[in-house]
Amino acid sequence: MAASDKDDLDKSEPTEAKEYLTFWLGEEYYGIDILTVQEIRTYGQVTSIANMPNYIKGVMNLRGVVIPIVDIRLKFNLPNISYHDMTVVIILNIDQRIVGIVVDSVADVLLLDNVDVQPPPDFASALDTKYIQGLASQEELMLILIHIKKLMNSQDMALFDQIESDSTVLEPQEGRTHE
Repeated sequence: MAASDKDDLDKSEPTEAKEYLTFWLGEEYYGIDILTVQEIRTYGQVTSIANMPNYIKGVMNLRGVVIPIVDIRLKFNLPNISYHDMTVVIILNIDQRIVGIVVDSVADVLLLDNVDVQPPPDFASALDTKYIQGLASQEELMLILIHIKKLMNSQDMALFDQIESDSTVLEPQEGRTHE
């Protein structure tokens, strides 16, 4: 190899691959860093909490741990839909905070090189671009990569602390109605 060819290789940007869990919200295809995913579950019993934004569906008891459940569709100002047998909750572990996000369905795990990820365009959309990590083309689909740590650590997500400190939501009570 000639010295000039070696110099060109040294100057090239190294590629770094990352895995993303992909999911659907309506017709939109999203991905999140797989390292934040703890598990995937079917949507189950959720206890609602009064005076919370509509996108916080309530809490779920996951093996003795009370976790807040966020409907990402509502967080992104997408139309509300009825949950069905394909509706899933992705349980995330973000900086030692456990939270569940409701999505329409999980698609796949993809390995993407950083060169395949384009920066988000500056446009108005339902999802604030500060939460978009990038965009990637997958076959004929556009994959929107969400910066889930920014989304879950945003100011309005501080409500999780309030939920987690409320000891009255540990177990749903028989006969109790939420007004």
